[in-house]
Amino acid sequence: MSLSVLDPRYPVGRFVKPEVFTQDELSGAIATLAELPEQLRNATDGLDSVQLSTPYRDGGWTLRQVVHHVADSHMHSNIRTRFALTAVEPAILAYPEELWAELTDARNAPVEASLTLLENLHHRWVSLLKSLSDADFARTFRHPEMGLVRLDTNVMLYAWHGRHHTAHVTELRKRKGW
Repeated sequence: MSLSVLDPRYPVGRFVKPEVFTQDELSGAIATLAELPEQLRNATDGLDSVQLSTPYRDGGWTLRQVVHHVADSHMHSNIRTRFALTAVEPAILAYPEELWAELTDARNAPVEASLTLLENLHHRWVSLLKSLSDADFARTFRHPEMGLVRLDTNVMLYAWHGRHHTAHVTELRKRKGW
C-alpha cells in the first residue's frame, strides 16, 4: 500500500496521468463519470447539517464544500470539453477552487442543489463524451497550469476526481461510524 492511499487527502491515491491507455479504459472512465452523481448522492445520503459541516480531514473542506466543489469543478470540465471541440487549442481559465469553496453558497447551501446539478450535468456531458471519435478525444485545450491537455486525458482525470471526492465522504463516514 502506498503512502498516498494512507493520506486522507488522497483516499484513492493521487491521479497519475496515463501516458497510454486503451479504449476500454477510456470507456470505463466515461462509465465512472456516468455513475458519479448517484455515487455521491449515496455517499451523502442521510447526513444531517452538522455532519455535512464536518471537515473530511483536519484543515480540509467540509463535506458540504466537497460536494459543491465537485459540481463547480465538473461544470468547468464540461465547458472545457466544449471549447476543445469547437476551437483550436483554446486557452481556458483556471479557477481559484480554494476561494470558491469559501463562498457563502459552498459553505452553507444544501448539497441537494449540487447533487441535482451533477445529475443533469453528467447526463449531458456523458452523452456528449459517448458520441466522440478518437480524433475528437485527441483534441486539446491549454490550461494555464497544466499546459496542453487532451480530452481523453481530461476524462481520465475527472473520473479520478469524482472517485477521489466521493471517497472523502465515504472514508469520513467510516471513521465516524455514520
